[in-house]
Amino acid sequence: MIKALRGTYDILPPETTLWQKVEQKTRELFGSYGYGEIRTPIFERTELFTRSIGEATDIVEKEMYTFQDRKGRSCSLRPEATACVVRACLEHKLLNQQGKIHKFFYIGPMFRYDRPQAGRQRQFNQVGVELFGSYSPLADAEVITMMVRFFELLGLKNVSVNINSLGDKESVENYKDELKKFIQPKLGELCPDCNRRFEKNILRLLDCKVPSCKEIFSSPEMPVITNSLSDVSREHYKAVLSALKDVNVNFVEDSGLVRGLDYYTETIFEITHNSIGAQSALGGGGRYNNLVKEIGGSATGAVGFAIGIERLILALKQLDIPEEDQKEIIYLVSFDEAAIRENLVFADELRKKGLTAITGYQKLSVKAQMRQANNIGAKFVVMRGEDERAQESVKVKNMETGEEKITPVQNLADEFI
Repeated sequence: MIKALRGTYDILPPETTLWQKVEQKTRELFGSYGYGEIRTPIFERTELFTRSIGEATDIVEKEMYTFQDRKGRSCSLRPEATACVVRACLEHKLLNQQGKIHKFFYIGPMFRYDRPQAGRQRQFNQVGVELFGSYSPLADAEVITMMVRFFELLGLKNVSVNINSLGDKESVENYKDELKKFIQPKLGELCPDCNRRFEKNILRLLDCKVPSCKEIFSSPEMPVITNSLSDVSREHYKAVLSALKDVNVNFVEDSGLVRGLDYYTETIFEITHNSIGAQSALGGGGRYNNLVKEIGGSATGAVGFAIGIERLILALKQLDIPEEDQKEIIYLVSFDEAAIRENLVFADELRKKGLTAITGYQKLSVKAQMRQANNIGAKFVVMRGEDERAQESVKVKNMETGEEKITPVQNLADEFI
């Protein structure tokens, strides 16, 4: 038997209902903020990701699914969506109007060759947003607020917002200098990956998961990036925090927070929830003012976030969130071949009225059909024997109360509306 590859899995009913709920709420809430859905290809030229994410990141170095097509071009399954959205916007000239705000959201699968664990697979799904055309700290605050409201809409209360600032280019260069002074004497204590990153991109040291390295980076002497912020970046960060207070979004400043992508500037954030254990991060994001220009466009202020759907589903399953009312199911029992054909017509008429109607396609015993009705949670069963056919009627049974009543065929849909 052929099985799904490690790090991939099938999503089956009834769990698909929960996924549909997440997707529905995504479209409802993000649409209310003025975001339109964008859908980009699942694979792109590898160069798009090496230029945007950063060659020294774990994603590019270790986790991308990269292959050559028949013409020898290097292609990669998308490990994240922001670079894809930027590429699409530039290709279709969507960002040409100066002063206009452009808002997009996406839903779809991403791919990273990582060690599978609960809430993290090699094929994983994200919902996310990208806002282009504003450098305002209020845009940062609104995006963070929207993310919090999204979780609240799904029933996840008391999420934790962790926030930090990387600052602008000047701030980052100042911090790199401080970091080098601190790390240089300790290179012998760091892992080989960290020694290599020290030369290629020192900020990537902060992504290291090796316990001995993490211990060094968490020492009290470790430089704090917010101490290196330029005056402009410091004012931007203060304005973001002030705006979050205005809309009553609680947050924790986390000076050790970094993101695993090189394109981030200024504000970065992560939202966690304690219901899913060690992998508590539900999603995160930040500002990336340089990315559009790096990919080939003009300098453009931009901010966004991504949410891991698998982790979100895991969190929703852990909580006692009441399910939304499901549509009542009507099961049509067939006593004979004539009833099978009649029920196809009756079921079609019920569905036209927006009702959920299930009927069989072959003759089974009434007992077997009633068992099927119970298995699918049917609230009503409709039966039509010779007597009911002679009277142009049907018998409707309420499976919860046991009550039965005779109803004219022409009034059948009215019984359930």
